[in-house]
Amino acid sequence: MNHPRLKFLQREIENFEEIIRYLKPSSGDIPRLEGIDMFGGTTPLNGVIGGDHLVYVDFNRRFDLDRRIQAAKNSGREWMAEKLAANKLKAGMLIADVSGHRITDALMAAMLHQAFLLGVRYELSMWGEVTTELFENINTRFFNSSSISKFITMIYGEIHQSGMFHFVSAGHPDPVVFSHSYNKLMTICSDRVVRFPPIGTMPSRDDIDFKRNQSRLGYKKKYAVSEINLMGRGDILLLYTDGLSDHCDDGDRPYFPRRVEEILQGAKEKTAAQIYDTLKSDLLSFAPPSDDVGLLVIKKLM
Repeated sequence: MNHPRLKFLQREIENFEEIIRYLKPSSGDIPRLEGIDMFGGTTPLNGVIGGDHLVYVDFNRRFDLDRRIQAAKNSGREWMAEKLAANKLKAGMLIADVSGHRITDALMAAMLHQAFLLGVRYELSMWGEVTTELFENINTRFFNSSSISKFITMIYGEIHQSGMFHFVSAGHPDPVVFSHSYNKLMTICSDRVVRFPPIGTMPSRDDIDFKRNQSRLGYKKKYAVSEINLMGRGDILLLYTDGLSDHCDDGDRPYFPRRVEEILQGAKEKTAAQIYDTLKSDLLSFAPPSDDVGLLVIKKLM
């Protein structure tokens, strides 16, 4: 490969990195919700970008809910106006992990980013809220447009200011809750979480077009919503990728969950941003990561 060609490829990679960098959430994107504090981020294994991705949905700042509510009332859709009004008391977040951690795997994350946010806008216009139908459509689209070896695990959740967390999980590690009063990670009953295969691996048989989607692995059931309730002040909900849950040192000593619990015991009085920074710093000092790491900390304040 000649020298000009190397320079060209370097410029192309830099251009790609710049495009992806703009999709990463900034601190200003973090939802503001009474009684809830949250902070998250991703730590790419290679360079500035990777396959882990985080998207926030601050319904109050991203959308003109009052105008949407009035438009729904004007058209006689009181039911939609009620759904739209409920969004004022909650915030959404999506955490995803593309199989692989090369720079180019961020392309899949970018595709999900744009499809998801476009879908959220459409869902609010059609139903007044984000429904599981959005993820049925995203799953089918990725099934039809990507290799079965390039799939995405994902959780989309909505936290209510009361502390109730509803979520859809597609092949992703289960959320965990650290109880402030019990000072430990709490086990979430398996029957409280409905799990589905990763995005893009299996289409749904409930899709009206399912006969057009031939699948070697079969078909998945229709997405359902799981629920977790942060009952006490100071309780901490963690959403994360397998870069955290599978993290080990050279002696295969696992970082999760015991070390995470110990860190939270000492950091539980801190803000969500401080808890995130403490966990990230400790994880990196524990052992060099072998995968991208995504983490979102959600803390109940009242």
